[in-house]
Amino acid sequence: MGSYRIVALPGDGIGPEVMAATVRVVEKVTDGVTGLDLQITEHEAGAAFYRKTGTALPDDVLDDCLSADAVLLSAIGLPDVRKPDGTEVQPDMMMGLRRAMDVYAAIRPVKLYPGVKSPLNTADAGIDLVIVRENLEGLFSSFGGGCIVGNDVATDTIVITREGTRKVVDVAFKLAAKRSGRPLDGQQTVTCVDKANVFRSYAFFRRVFSDVAAQHPDIAIDTAYVDAMSLYMVQSPSAYDVLVMENQFGDILSDLGAAIVGGLGLAPSAEIGDEHGLFQPSHGSAPDLAGKNVANPIAMILSAAMMFDWLAERHSDEAAGEAARRIEQAAEQVLASGRYMPADLGGTASTSEVAAAVIAALMK
Repeated sequence: MGSYRIVALPGDGIGPEVMAATVRVVEKVTDGVTGLDLQITEHEAGAAFYRKTGTALPDDVLDDCLSADAVLLSAIGLPDVRKPDGTEVQPDMMMGLRRAMDVYAAIRPVKLYPGVKSPLNTADAGIDLVIVRENLEGLFSSFGGGCIVGNDVATDTIVITREGTRKVVDVAFKLAAKRSGRPLDGQQTVTCVDKANVFRSYAFFRRVFSDVAAQHPDIAIDTAYVDAMSLYMVQSPSAYDVLVMENQFGDILSDLGAAIVGGLGLAPSAEIGDEHGLFQPSHGSAPDLAGKNVANPIAMILSAAMMFDWLAERHSDEAAGEAARRIEQAAEQVLASGRYMPADLGGTASTSEVAAAVIAALMK
């Protein structure tokens, strides 16, 4: 039997609402899959908790995250809750959690589901790609560092290591091997996105990419500069399968990816390492919507599906894999029906109504 302990961090703003909706879905799918058992432990953390206690992520909560089988994290951060230096607490918590868990690969699916309208007139050929973002290095490695000289000069340093790049590129190729290829022609392809024509650090990233690619001869490879890729994702999204890139570029292009498939309310993510997995929606806490029961929970629900998929692979657990498939299929059915669209997709369904519709689809 697959028995797992999951830590849930509901966070701030709309976070608790979309987490509650997702937990309902997770509990229902667990009840319906033989051989799957889940224990969910919930903790307070984030900006609201910082406002009460002066700490965003307590040591005991972090320890529990590290001892759990996986972590479900909802949206965190409140713009009016700031540290004494004037900055928000969200980056501290996120970077601290990522570094402690050593989740070096962020996986961001960009998939256009039936029933969802893309703003692109190039979407008819299909959009089903994945952005794999190096999660601990790149420009983000300067977080908490950098240099300011008086009021005149500020610098941050990009860090690209061979080992960090090798690991995230390897994740990209293994992911491509499991997928059905790009919608254009079914070719399994990994594309390296960089700025190797200007910066030595990105030329090094591309060189390591090539080294890893040589170990996966059955997967086609491609390269593109990041500025060109921001164009290609709009002009011909069906031509791409798996894109791998440095941290900052991944942060930017994953939001573009969300925009072309319906918005951040449909953008799940998985942040994985060798030992730990962190699963969260890509959207923010939207405090102006908090407590109104109008937030779209689909991104959080699909993140839970990614959690089950990761547990299935990590533990060779068919039951967890079945749970992942059922959740995504149920969410897809709800979107395709068009009956329970939340406000960000042009509908009027509430957070709880969308969750109930996903649960009803699960029960079928």
